[in-house]
Amino acid sequence: MTNENLIARVNALQEGTPPQFGIMTAQHMVEHLILTLKISTGKITIPEFEPSEKQLFQKEALLNGGFPFPRGIKAPGLPDALLDLRFPNLEIAKEELIKSWKAYLQVFTDHPEKETMHPRFGKLTFEEWEKFHEKHIQHHFSQFGI
Repeated sequence: MTNENLIARVNALQEGTPPQFGIMTAQHMVEHLILTLKISTGKITIPEFEPSEKQLFQKEALLNGGFPFPRGIKAPGLPDALLDLRFPNLEIAKEELIKSWKAYLQVFTDHPEKETMHPRFGKLTFEEWEKFHEKHIQHHFSQFGI
């Protein structure tokens, strides 16, 4: 996903846009993507673990399979209820998402060999994070029709 594509689509998101599926509000979705980007840069750390055979299969299927991110999947470690919002409004959250996206790209530009922990798949390279983020962001943007 390019900077321009991400920015244009984020800017199309409006307060009160109803989800086409799921329970997140627009702002919850944006804040969820911010957390995921921060995990991928290592700014938020996940304890190291060795993924199971099932998790490795899921990783391969998601990253290299020709299908979209599945609906209804829950990120490991998240409660069933929505997380509290961290930003005062959607516009500020959108600005933070764009900053987090740029920071993500910069971290891997500065450290192309860097690997960081994914909460389900274990350590991912930049190439693997790129595939994950492309599908994950598309999944959540489609949730709000952007």
